[in-house]
Amino acid sequence: MAPQSVRIIHEEHAALAAMLQSLRMMIQRGPGDAPEQFFDVLRAMLFYIDEFPERQHHPKESSLLFPPLRARAPHLQGTLERLERDHDRGEAAVRELQHLLLAWELLGESRRSAFEVAMLRHLDFYLEHMRVEEAEVLPEAVRHLTPQDWAVLDAAFATNQDPLTGKYPRDPLYDRLFTRIVMRTPAPIGVGAG
Repeated sequence: MAPQSVRIIHEEHAALAAMLQSLRMMIQRGPGDAPEQFFDVLRAMLFYIDEFPERQHHPKESSLLFPPLRARAPHLQGTLERLERDHDRGEAAVRELQHLLLAWELLGESRRSAFEVAMLRHLDFYLEHMRVEEAEVLPEAVRHLTPQDWAVLDAAFATNQDPLTGKYPRDPLYDRLFTRIVMRTPAPIGVGAG
């Protein structure tokens, strides 16, 4: 059986992948006749990416998972360095996307393409990042990390309460964000008015 932290990482990746696919569908759909709702939903989705994966999930991978894995699986050095660079750039990338979205919203269609191109590139980057972690890093972690390593990782990841996994008691801090995303995202992507 996989360690608890590995299961949590998979669940959080699945929740983020669903969010990223929803973002892709929202971009393909466009603002239509409800631009205020469209921009509100995209802002909330980008805030979620910045608030949860960038500030809670990635720091734990970088500080608790990668160091013992570097020591025990040196063949992963290049992969871990690449993932670390991804983590280091992630928050700035999301902030840039938030800026590009605001430019589109406030300055109009002339700014749409810049946001769409950057957002779609970021979606592909993020999905590939998670694929590498799941296909290359986590299996090696299961093989090489010690029970003591897993105790530390399990305790740290158990404190995560990703509002989109549905696996943990909802944190009131994120309840409004979760509700806003799900209820305002138009059907069939979410449950909001289409």
